[in-house]
Amino acid sequence: MGSFGMFPGFPSSAIPESSCGYLLQELKLIWDEVGQDQLERERILLELEQECIDMYRRKVDSANILRVRLHQALADSEAEFTNLLLSLGERSFSGRPEKLTGTLKQQLDAITPALHEMQLRKEERMNQFREVQTQIQRIASEVAGHQPDCNVLVNEGDLSLKKLDEHQNELQRLHKEKNDRLRKVEDYIKVVQNLAETMGMDASMIISDIHPSLLGGSTAQQSRNISDTILERLNSKVEQLKDEKRKRTEKLYKLGKALTNLWNLMDTSIEDRQKFYYMNIYTSSAPTDHILRPGSLSIDIIHQVESEVERLDQLKASKMKELFLKKLSELREICKKSHLEVPSGSEMDKIMNLIMSGEMDHADLLVIMEEHISQAKEEARSRKDIMEKVEKWMASCEEEQWLEEYSKDENRYSVSRGAHKNLKRAERARIIVNKIPDLVELLMAKTEIWEEERMKNFLYDKVPLMAMLKEYTLLKQEKEEEKQRQRERKKVQTQITAEHENSFGSRPNTSTTRPSNKILNSSFVSGPSSRRLSIISQHQRSKNNYANKGANLNKGSIKLQTRKILSNYSHAPNSKEDAASEISITFSG
Repeated sequence: MGSFGMFPGFPSSAIPESSCGYLLQELKLIWDEVGQDQLERERILLELEQECIDMYRRKVDSANILRVRLHQALADSEAEFTNLLLSLGERSFSGRPEKLTGTLKQQLDAITPALHEMQLRKEERMNQFREVQTQIQRIASEVAGHQPDCNVLVNEGDLSLKKLDEHQNELQRLHKEKNDRLRKVEDYIKVVQNLAETMGMDASMIISDIHPSLLGGSTAQQSRNISDTILERLNSKVEQLKDEKRKRTEKLYKLGKALTNLWNLMDTSIEDRQKFYYMNIYTSSAPTDHILRPGSLSIDIIHQVESEVERLDQLKASKMKELFLKKLSELREICKKSHLEVPSGSEMDKIMNLIMSGEMDHADLLVIMEEHISQAKEEARSRKDIMEKVEKWMASCEEEQWLEEYSKDENRYSVSRGAHKNLKRAERARIIVNKIPDLVELLMAKTEIWEEERMKNFLYDKVPLMAMLKEYTLLKQEKEEEKQRQRERKKVQTQITAEHENSFGSRPNTSTTRPSNKILNSSFVSGPSSRRLSIISQHQRSKNNYANKGANLNKGSIKLQTRKILSNYSHAPNSKEDAASEISITFSG
């Protein structure tokens, strides 16, 4: 409340009527006359005091904003001045005061003239840049082949003299490039004309398709289109014509080589060869750069040579077919003798198709077939030692089969015509059969060494030899085990029969022991005997099956059985376990 009190030392009559104190004094008199409550008076005075504070604060804020704006304007002017110095590439400006002093308005007034001077210099420099860049853009547009853009954009961030010199150098470079392009266009046109003449083409039509302005002579050189697009088209056309020339040249060299081979193969006369005298330069071993006469690479020349080669190819195909069949017969004979796999029919059919289509050369056919024959002979030489032992093994298997059948003949010892010859053969067969295990072992060792050296399976008529030998060994082992089981079974059966006879022969006469013996005998005979009979019959069937397997293991059946090697391997252990279980049951019974 003190801020609205009366000014000390001043009587109420001395307070000006427009002051706050006078108005406050008048308000107090009114309140006294009205009888205003003291609390209400204090509230109103507080409101008046707050309104005065807000008014002062607004005035202070406004003055502060003005100060900030002056600071910002001064900072912007200094920043603009600095940017102008940088863009113009200058380090300093003599018209700028070194140090700004005084009030903010004074500092701003001091820097404004220097800033205006720098802005004028910037505008002058931009005009210089705009003029140079306009010329650059005009020549660049002429080189590019399109209309120049009227709007030239100048980079205000770099207006230095160094940058201006770069633009002027670029303008000079474009002038030089324009002259170079004119020379390139002229060179391209000369190359196109030479290539077109050699290949029998119309050069003027080719050049006109690129651009009509290129047909003008040297007097109209400046009117020619020298844009990037035209240069690219010219370069592309030149490369296309060179590629076409290369293809035609290579094709004629290929035709020349084929024609020479056919002439030599067919013994063509000198008179017929003279019709293609122009092919002499294409009969060398490799393409070389020759001076070609006009039209020497035309389509007509190529078609003429192709027709002659095609005609001679048709005559050659019949002779090559005879040669191929002769070599193929020789190859098959080698493979047949050594039980090798003949090359696939698809491969031979492919060679035949190439012969009939004329795509295979006589020398290539000889190389391919001789390579197959050489490989077959080399393979046969490497297999010779093993094949001799395979033939010996198969012959021994035949003797083994004959000996098994002979051993089953119950009348083999009877006195009959030719019986003594069979006895002698049986003796020889036993000697051969006894050598089979060693032969098989040796054969497996040699085959394994052969396969390790060549990293592939040894095939006998498309069947792995090792699988055949392992199958034979497995069957042989199963037959031996079956024979052993039959001997054991026969021994057990003989023992049971003897015990059975002894039990009946030594039976006591007392009536007290008869029931127990009778029960024992009946249980012994009815229980285990029936099981043994069933087991024996099963073994007999197994024996017959193994015997049949062994009988089929001759020279013809080995090839078919070997294809079932994997399945036989998987079933063999089960048969052994079944046989072992049968023997254990027999002994337990």
